[in-house]
Amino acid sequence: MTFPRFADMLLSARAVDAVLRAGVRVPSLAWDFLLVAVVSTATLPAVAGEPVAVTVSAGLLLPLIWRRRAPWPVFCAVAAAALAQWLAGYQLPADITLLVALYTVAARATRHHLLVACLVMEGGILLACHRWAAEGRFLATAVALNALAAAAASLGANTRALRERAAHLEHERDQQARLAVAEERARITREMHDIVTHNLSVMVALADSAPYARSADKSSAVLLHIAETGRQALTDMRRALGILRADEPDAERHPLPGLAQLADLAEQMRAAGMPTRLDVRSDHAPVPVTAQLTVYRLVQEALTNTLKHTPRGTQVRVTVRCQADTITVDVTDDGPDRGHRGVPPGHGVRGMRERAAAYGGTLEAGPLPGGGWHVRARLDLRGGTDVAA
Repeated sequence: MTFPRFADMLLSARAVDAVLRAGVRVPSLAWDFLLVAVVSTATLPAVAGEPVAVTVSAGLLLPLIWRRRAPWPVFCAVAAAALAQWLAGYQLPADITLLVALYTVAARATRHHLLVACLVMEGGILLACHRWAAEGRFLATAVALNALAAAAASLGANTRALRERAAHLEHERDQQARLAVAEERARITREMHDIVTHNLSVMVALADSAPYARSADKSSAVLLHIAETGRQALTDMRRALGILRADEPDAERHPLPGLAQLADLAEQMRAAGMPTRLDVRSDHAPVPVTAQLTVYRLVQEALTNTLKHTPRGTQVRVTVRCQADTITVDVTDDGPDRGHRGVPPGHGVRGMRERAAAYGGTLEAGPLPGGGWHVRARLDLRGGTDVAA
């Protein structure tokens, strides 16, 4: 067989294999059946009428049907058929199957098997050249056949590398998806904790104060505060869970809370019986929306802890300092020392630290020497995240 014809057959088989595998998803066994049929159509007519040649060609072709499932045994079967062909003294076009089998070993078997297959292939090439190479063409024929074998092994090795890389990328994608799910779960958990804890604490405080209202107007005002707090809680919960549609009017009436809403938060605390003084220093307009939401949630959680763990009438001072690259939040109350207020088993302080860490910041919380509780958070706007806190 001439070198150009042998090369054309190799490239044809490789192209058929690649095209078939890139098509519609069909079981790999069916593609290998089709590959064998195509190669048989190209090789068997050349030996028609010679039973021994046809039998040996079948021995070279049929094992390829199982080449993906058992690449190494298939290569051994094809090599054995090739040896029988050499002993019978036939030159067969079906020798192309040796290269296909070698390619499959390189693509799917172990590297140890590939090394052994290459040695077997080299031995077969030398035997074939010894018997069939033209006078004075031994070296040229051996080099040509070795080039074909090297090409088949290289194609298989590249296919293996691409498949391993694809598997690695898929694993990384799945890992990133799991991390994204975990981050979203943590975000929703923080939001739900802050929303539910804060609003229920306010509603409980308002409900406790209702029996002491000395007039019907004050009682009505307390009930209105409770109702409004409940509606706000429902809106915030729906927004946190991502089920508030853009075309709903609530989307405009209740934007994501930020520094501008701290005044309403302080008023809500005062209505619940906790005098709250708010001091926002410097212009907060340039502060990113997500950073403003983080500050709002930090202040909200600190006020909620004070409302839950101190007696009615405890005074609170909230100070927010906005600078070019940082935001500092201080929340101080004059309530009695209650030990580790707001520290686990609850999630309050831990959630606050997570929010601050998302902006490369820090959070400190603890009792003051003269009584009371102090929370300080510092956010670094330069290293902040773009994800809503």
